[in-house]
Amino acid sequence: MNARHTHLLAPAAAAVTVVLWASAFVSIRSAGDAYSPGALALGRLSSGALALGVICLVRREGLPPRAAWRGIVISGALWFGFYMVVLNWGEQQVDAGTAALVVNIGPILIALLGARLLGDPMPPRLLAGMAVSFAGAVAVGLSMSGGGGSSVLGVVLCLLAAVGYAGGVVAQKPALGKASALQVTTFGCLVGAVGCLPFAGQLVGEAADAPVSATLNMVYLGVFPTALAFTTWAYALARTTASRMGATTYAVPALVVLMSWLALGEVPGLMTLGGGVLCLAGVAVSRSRPRDRAPAVEAAPSDPEPLRK
Repeated sequence: MNARHTHLLAPAAAAVTVVLWASAFVSIRSAGDAYSPGALALGRLSSGALALGVICLVRREGLPPRAAWRGIVISGALWFGFYMVVLNWGEQQVDAGTAALVVNIGPILIALLGARLLGDPMPPRLLAGMAVSFAGAVAVGLSMSGGGGSSVLGVVLCLLAAVGYAGGVVAQKPALGKASALQVTTFGCLVGAVGCLPFAGQLVGEAADAPVSATLNMVYLGVFPTALAFTTWAYALARTTASRMGATTYAVPALVVLMSWLALGEVPGLMTLGGGVLCLAGVAVSRSRPRDRAPAVEAAPSDPEPLRK
């Protein structure tokens, strides 16, 4: 594969991740009505780990190198396990708008942690794009807020989810330099599933009473927004900075608005649409690169015509 194709695959992988993560919000609505936060996280992670495990066996990936395990375990515990449980719990305590507002500080935390711990650069375009996108996320969140449906506990839980998300991404980045994206995602998902095993009893009991649609949505969350989307995320993250990838996720609120409109018939208001446009515009700015200036051509001294002998 030539360099040009490799250069195009990373943005394509990031786009797949963003679209699938946005679709997760629609599926969580069905699954979350029938499953408690911990049971939903365990069911989602178990489905994802099973799908990833089959792919690893087919591709004969094997175990990750020892040097990658530290990042895999930390990202698996923080992002795959802690983040999913706490976010599911938080979204039961606050309205969707408040949850979106609080969780969207995650990319900002990723940029700060990436600069501090990974030495990621923070160019002006990245900072400007994140500011625009965050303003858009605020607009979307405020337009979705039901008013009065929030609690201090819910806000704290969503804040903890954002911290876990940011910490997991920053921990995952070094591991991707030592193991493949598939290995890092598979074993991170497995770590998260093991951490959620205390909820196994709840999952079994709730699965017996849950409607088929809710269970299918839980499996969808595991196979696509988890197994596939986290793998494409890891592939793209291995080829760029954590800060830039974090900024890319600001496209999720805009896509959620569009998907809710198409799939659920929820017609967005002008403020919601404006916020979505700002989110996408900010991502475009943060992902853009300054144009290479053509090197100035120094004017050659106008030598007089050499004298002929």
